[in-house]
This record gives sequence, C-alpha cells and structure tokens, in this order.
Amino acid sequence: MKPAVVFGTRPEIIKLTPVIRAFEKKGIKPLLIHTGQHYDYEMSKVFLEELELQGIDYHLEVGSGSQAEQTGKAMIKIEKVLVGEKPNVTIVEGDTNTVLAGALASVKLKIPVAHVEAGLRSFDRTMPEEINRILTDHASEVLFPPTEEAKRNLEREGITENVYVTGNTIVDAVLQNSEIAERKSRILEKLSLRPKDYILITAHRAENTDSRENLKKLVEILESFPLPTVYPMHPRTRNRLEAFGLWERVKQIEGLIVTKPLGYLDFLKLEKNAKIIMTDSGGVQEESIILNVPCLTLRYNTERPETVKAGGNVLVGLEKDRTLEYVNRLIEDRGFYEQMSNAPNPFGDGKAGERIASILLKMYKEGKLKVRRSRFI
Repeated sequence: MKPAVVFGTRPEIIKLTPVIRAFEKKGIKPLLIHTGQHYDYEMSKVFLEELELQGIDYHLEVGSGSQAEQTGKAMIKIEKVLVGEKPNVTIVEGDTNTVLAGALASVKLKIPVAHVEAGLRSFDRTMPEEINRILTDHASEVLFPPTEEAKRNLEREGITENVYVTGNTIVDAVLQNSEIAERKSRILEKLSLRPKDYILITAHRAENTDSRENLKKLVEILESFPLPTVYPMHPRTRNRLEAFGLWERVKQIEGLIVTKPLGYLDFLKLEKNAKIIMTDSGGVQEESIILNVPCLTLRYNTERPETVKAGGNVLVGLEKDRTLEYVNRLIEDRGFYEQMSNAPNPFGDGKAGERIASILLKMYKEGKLKVRRSRFI
C-alpha cells in the first residue's frame, strides 16, 4: 500500500502525525507532501523537526496568495506529484486550501481521498474554511468524522457510506506530546510566566483580522485583561495591525507579551499551563478541552460545538463586555472555573490514528479503496 499524506499548515501537520506514525508501525512509509501553505520557518519547519517527521518527500512551496491563487497553485503542484507517484489513497485533514486542493487534484485522477476530521460544520458559508470542508467531504471516498455529531452532519448531506467515527487525532497528538513538552520546553521561564497566572490568546482568522473594525475590537479586548497575556502572533495578523494603524496601540498594552509563532512543544506547554485560553482557532478549542483549560472562543459560531456542549468552551465573539465578564468570572469564581476545567473531552481516547490507518489498510487489502462511480450504488 502506498498512501500519500498532503498537508500545508501547523494544525494539519500535528493532527496527521498520529496517522503517519500508525502506518509506519505497520511497516508502511507514507508519501509526505508538504504544500508550504504556511511558509514561515517558525510555522512549518520547526513543527516538522519537533515532531520528528523527517523525510518529507515533496516541499511544494505554494506560499501565500488569494484563496483562488493559493488553491490553484497547490492543485497544480499536487497533481504533478500524484501523476508521478501514483499513490493508492490521498489522506487530507481539516479545512484549509491545501486540503481542498489535495482532494480535488486526487479525485480527478481517480485516486480515492480519505478525509480526516470530516463532517465538521460551522453552518457559516461566509467562512472559506466552511466551503473547503464541505467540498472536500463530497469529493472524498472515505470519511473519518471525529464524533457522532460530525457523522450526523454528513448524513444530512447524503454521505452515509465509508464513514467511520474514529475520535480526533488531536487527542493522540496532545497525549503523545504534552509530557514531552512539559519536560523539554522552557517557555514559561523564558517569558517569566507562572503556571495558571496568565491568559494565552491566538487570533488569526480572516473574519477577525481583515476588517479594521473587528481588529480594533480585538485590540480593545486585549487592553481589558487583568492578567498577563501571551499572544503568539501570526505574521499576517501583525501585518494587518500595522496596515490599519493599530500596531503602536498594541505595543502599549501593559502585561501583553507578543511573540513570533512558537514551536509546537512550547505552544503546548503554554496551553497546558494557562489560566484561560482565548482563540479563534478550531484546533486550539480542541486542545483546550483535552488539556482541561477553560476556552473562550473569539467567534460567533464554531465547527466544534461538542466543546461548548461539554461545558469547556464559550463563544464570546468580539464582544469586550461579554469576554471580560467570563474572564473575571473564571478568575474570581472557583466553582465556575473548576466546572469549565473539568468538562469531559468529547474527542475520543487517543487511538484515532491507529483506527484510521487500520481501516484504510483493510479496505486496500479487500480491494475496496477506489473511487466509485456513485456513492449510492
């Protein structure tokens, strides 16, 4: 069997690592194709090195661009690799432009697509990620929703065959790496932080950073925090702050520590030891509840509703008053803090990678890993 694994961003690398490792334990070396959608050194190469993913077969260096430009470049370059390598299946994860490009390039070559983390829906089609995940699900032959709720989303869209609920590979990754991070990372000492005495924030999505009005709201939220705050900042966010004339204001915020994007182990240690995590990232919402850290999400919807239903995550949007209300309550109300901290993890037992690799290998051996003319026959 020859699986191809296509990825291009930090979350994809992290979440696909358990699948890659599971195949390697079975004596199968997947073909690793890195599109370079995140082209910054800290956001790509560091993660690969820390996760000990040596031997990337193809670096496609797609880089930045508009939605269409980035997706188109990735499709063209991925297609050339697939034509030459002829894998039995292409594995993608999530909802990025890389994921859509990998799925479209593969299925048009009659290479079956396996979508890890299938079935997630924010029900907001103004988000590029929502379009990517919907189209990828409908182009895929094998779908691995992480939860029953994600499976039901697929069923509502008529996708019922070759659907396997596996849990989320992020649990595998967090469990495998959090102890390593705790032992190896010195990020708390480097930033002079005490455990459970700071807020960790990430915000990079287009809906929060491409609008001056929304980015100004984010800055006002940052100005209101009563605890030291760490913000590993995406280069794109920094560029937007400067373009909108808000960067100097950010630099004046007392107690705010802005860093470059961090390596995975450093970021994982910051997550694990934070008092509160605030984010607009879907993956960080997942990691928060796995690590038992309360999460406040800077969005008005989420494709991870399980975290909200479990009680570990609250959608606060970009509303300063609502955000500060929850921050203060988490600091002052011990019972409420413990309630959010102890919310049950809805994403599985940490064996998703093994399940995914085993299912695909079994389908391959049985001759079922192929693009069918119709899902309904």
